[in-house]
Amino acid sequence: MFSALQNVYKIPELRQKIVFTLVMFAVFRLGTHIPVPGVDPSAIERLFATGNLFGLLDLFSGGAFSKFSIFAMSITPYINASIIMQLLTVVIPTLEQWSKEGQEGHKKTTKVTRYLTVALAFFQAIGMSFGLREAILNPSPVNIFIIAITLTAGTVFLMWLGEQITANGIGNGISLIIFAGIVAALPKNLGTMYNYLQTGTISYFNAFLFVVIALAMIVFVIYIQEGYRRIPISHAKRVAGQRSYAGHSSHIPLKVNHAGVIPIIFASSVLMFPVTIAQFVQVPWVNTLAGYFAWGTPLQTSIYALLILFFTYFYTAVTVKISDMAENLKKSGGFIPGIRPGAPTEEYLDRVMTRITLAGAFFLAFIAVLPNLVTGATHIEGIYFGGTALLIVVGVALQTMKQIESMVVMRHYEGFMDRRDGKG
Repeated sequence: MFSALQNVYKIPELRQKIVFTLVMFAVFRLGTHIPVPGVDPSAIERLFATGNLFGLLDLFSGGAFSKFSIFAMSITPYINASIIMQLLTVVIPTLEQWSKEGQEGHKKTTKVTRYLTVALAFFQAIGMSFGLREAILNPSPVNIFIIAITLTAGTVFLMWLGEQITANGIGNGISLIIFAGIVAALPKNLGTMYNYLQTGTISYFNAFLFVVIALAMIVFVIYIQEGYRRIPISHAKRVAGQRSYAGHSSHIPLKVNHAGVIPIIFASSVLMFPVTIAQFVQVPWVNTLAGYFAWGTPLQTSIYALLILFFTYFYTAVTVKISDMAENLKKSGGFIPGIRPGAPTEEYLDRVMTRITLAGAFFLAFIAVLPNLVTGATHIEGIYFGGTALLIVVGVALQTMKQIESMVVMRHYEGFMDRRDGKG
């Protein structure tokens, strides 16, 4: 590992990319401490002290939401816009055509995604400003509009920041910004656990159990995230013009958790709707209904898990084109041993994908309810572990390591994941 880090340092281009990324992280963290004008910080703290409704959003923003800073909405509107564009690609022929045009089509899609991000960010900022109007010193329409513009500008700046990391840094900029926001909460969580130990709120055994569970879940998430079902493919010998191509074998990698973290985001958004309404609408029956959907209740946990199962299958069915996969395999002259090309191949791939998606869906449901299980087992409250944050941190870390590894290998250096020399 130390030799691999030395090899990374020896590559000037890679070293510059890493330094640039760290500078962008510093800019992001600086922005989380710049407050929106016209807001009472103490009122915001009181609102957050009433419950954990906004805890996940505050985690993604790196604490910017609880401070109501200019980055309070984080990069969430861009993520929502990207998901919407991905889903619309299936139903809108123009977007589907763009997806097949390569780099030029990608530029068009990115441009539309940016405009959609601005629109979503503005509407979300209006709703957030109106919903938190108790914390605004002068909640006039003009001031609410100014605050909404400020929050929208903060999201757009983060979107630009992520694109700069992608272009000039180590890549994967948007995901790295979310990663930085989540990791930034780690010192606070460690401090909270230390205070619990000092005051006797929890025992050392509970802290040790928490650490063991955390390490075990990280290993488990890595194992599932890197899990693939490899479908063997054979290519027969063929002749094209005056050239002859020998037969060879390959495989189709079908990922166990193809949907990633999207089903958890969809399910949590649906369940947060009645609770959010109850926060701002003082109607008895609405508050009663919201009580059944409070986070951690048996009903909420059960519905949460079922929604994750549903959205996992839904998102996988939308994004994985089994028919195109079977058709392209047939056109290239490949076939699955023992399976005829065409419709039988499509049925076989669909059956395999359905089965491994079930495993991925149960995995996501388990990860989503993990914070409740950890709290019940360790009796440690106030420290968020598991669910969306764990998947994002592990997924982004793995992807970033692979990108750095590819850059190192291009320079003929040993990378992070290569252990051929037996050194650790």
